[in-house]
Parts: sequence; structure tokens; C-alpha cells
Amino acid sequence: MLDIRYVRENLDTIEKMLESRQLNFDLTTFKILDDKRRNLIKKTEELRAERNSLSQEIGKKKREGVEDSLLLPLKEKVNTLAKEIKKIELELNNIEAQHKHMLLTIPNIPHSSVPYGKSSEDNVEVRKFGEPRKFDFEPKPHWEIGEKLDIIDFQRAGKLTGARFSILKNLGARLERALINFMLEIHTEKHGYIEMLPPFIVNKDSMTGTGQLPKFAEDLFKLENWDYYLIPTAEVPVTNYFRDEIIPEEKLPIYFTAYTPCFRAEAGSYGKDTKGLIRQHQFDKVELVKFVHPETSYDELEKLTNDAEKILQELELPYRVVVLCTGDLGFASAKTYDIEVFLPSYGGYKEISSCSNFEDFQARRMNIKYRIKGSNKTNFVHTLNGSGLAVGRTLAAILENYQNEDGSVTIPNALRKYMGGLDIIR
Repeated sequence: MLDIRYVRENLDTIEKMLESRQLNFDLTTFKILDDKRRNLIKKTEELRAERNSLSQEIGKKKREGVEDSLLLPLKEKVNTLAKEIKKIELELNNIEAQHKHMLLTIPNIPHSSVPYGKSSEDNVEVRKFGEPRKFDFEPKPHWEIGEKLDIIDFQRAGKLTGARFSILKNLGARLERALINFMLEIHTEKHGYIEMLPPFIVNKDSMTGTGQLPKFAEDLFKLENWDYYLIPTAEVPVTNYFRDEIIPEEKLPIYFTAYTPCFRAEAGSYGKDTKGLIRQHQFDKVELVKFVHPETSYDELEKLTNDAEKILQELELPYRVVVLCTGDLGFASAKTYDIEVFLPSYGGYKEISSCSNFEDFQARRMNIKYRIKGSNKTNFVHTLNGSGLAVGRTLAAILENYQNEDGSVTIPNALRKYMGGLDIIR
């Protein structure tokens, strides 16, 4: 959420920002609501002051011995004011609800280094690692490889639940578990993250805090008869960990990593990546979350991106890093790097991690501050997160990039100790 004072004083800047993001937003309505809200607050304060003044006058006259009958006009005036205040408060509550909803749906302002663009076609490549493998046979997509090896079952998953679900079995399940352990070990032992295992169900406040609500409600799975949601990513519970708290400045930066299953309705994505593990309603992910000082947040973004890249480097999977343009930037992000792994079945690169700096956008929604050392002053922290990595997509990349002509899959060296020394899946 943006600072209301900043929005109020910089409507032209906000309008240009929205245009750069290719978004339509009714700023005129927002300004009308904001002006009306301020006027109602001012009117309420004036009426309360008048009521309080009359109440004090009545009390003073009583102490002076004035008869109650002579105080009736003053008392009636106080009652009239109370009714008027209540009427205005009801109107104000309605206006404030609309005002807050609109404020919660204004996206973050892109950082000055974010390139202008209209869509993902305008994202800018930053660097590459490795060269895509040149096969001397026709490579198969991961869904065919997995089914032939009897390690992935899409058909029975569809029977159990529906489309866009999968069952990992035999060495497929073990490979998924190996990847989770491998990722967590790298991030905790080499990158300094604290491991967390949060709830997989969160409340409305948590979803609002990280920006999923109110704008993206249709992408979420909500529990019937409960004000609870299945998490779309560990970002939600982990970033909300410090909601409504003040962190001592000397404790910053704080790094968390968490494995969780993730649940996404994928509303509006019908027809996209319907085959395989790329776009599932349920998938595993290892998440990286940071709470940092505002002065260091962009250095921390570079580090976080490098931490996620390290997983692909260790697995020797070819990838590239792109910086998202204004038109492709996520709602809450000020700057995002996407890490894209090479998938032979796509003949190109596919996102496997998004690493973002939200600056104080999420912290304002969650009221997460730090206390400046040696004073009572506080300021909002900056929050960052990124996938480290999406596990299912990493498994798909391994199956495709490490496949052999006979249908087997070689296990990357970095994973063999997590697979009991196994070097190949047949």
C-alpha cells in the first residue's frame, strides 16, 4: 500500500505510473472519495468539539446550582449534536471502506531502474548461465518421460481431484523430496536463511497484507464457511510473521526460507501450459523472504536473486535472468528479476523464480516497522521475496535436460546424496 499522503500530493505521478503499468484506474473517483473523507472527518471533529464544549458548560452550570429545567435547551442541543455526529460517522465509515479498498488496489510504484514496456515481450535479459544441451536424439517433454518411467501419474490425479493436479510416485516422489531438502540445505547452511514451516492456511488479514487481497481474490482457494484461504505461496504466512510488530534495527536484515505446498486457482489462465507440471493448482515451492533496512534493499535484491540462481548452478541447469518491464511487473513489486530455466519441450526459457523488492508497500499493509537504534523513532521495513525454487518446475527441468535416449534420466551430481547414491532413474 502506498502512503496516502504521497498519493494525495502526487496524483500526476501516480497516473503516469499506472499508465506505465498498462493499467486503468479511476483516480478521479479516488480523489472525490479522499476529499469527501477529509471533509467528513473535519466536520465530525468540529461537531464533537462543540458537543464537548456544551457538555462542559452544562457541568459548570450544574456546579453553580443552576436548575435542570433551565439546562434543557443545552441538553437538547447536545442530543441533537450526538445524533448528527452518529449520522456523519455512518457516512464516514462507508466512505472510508470505499477509500481503503481503492487505496489497497493501487499498485506499487516501479523503481527508476525498471525498464518501460507493455508486456513480457519487453522484459530485458540481464545474464545467462550455461548453454542449452544439444541432443543427438529427439528429446521428449517431461510429462511423457515421467509417465514412461512410472514416476508421474496425471490420469489418476485427475480422477482423485481434477485437471492440473499430479501424483508423484516411486523415484519421482523421492526426487521431489530430494530437491526440497537440497534447496533448504543450500539456503540455510550457505546463504544464512532461517528455516520455517508455517501454516498452509491463512486468514484474510494475511492475504491482504502481502497484496493477494482484495485484487486477486479469484486466484485463491477459499475454505467454505471459513474466512481462511489456502496459501498461494509461503510468501504470505512468512512475510506476515512480523505483522503489527516493531523489529529492533540491529536485528535487520532477517532472512527466512520455507518449504510449503502452494495452491492457486489460476483464474484466467485456461489453455496455458495445460500439460505437465508447469501450471498446476497444487505445487511445491521453497520460498525466500527478507526483512531489510530501506537503505540496503536493492543490494539485498541482488543477493536474493543470486541465492536462487545458485540452486540452478549447482544442478547445472541452463537459465537466464530477466528484469521485468513496467507492463509485466507484479502488483506489489517495485522491481522484479525473473529466473527462467531452459526447457527443451518449450524450445526456450520458462520462469522458475521471481525475485522481488516490494520496498515498504507490503510493510505498510502489514504495519511492520523497525525501531531506529538509540531512539524511539520507527520506520517501515522493506520486504523482499523470491522462489528458491519452484520445486515442480525444477523437477521438470531435470527430467528434460538430463534425459537419455533410452528413456532414462541421469540424476544431477548435486542431488545424488539425497537419492541414496542413485545416479540414474530407469
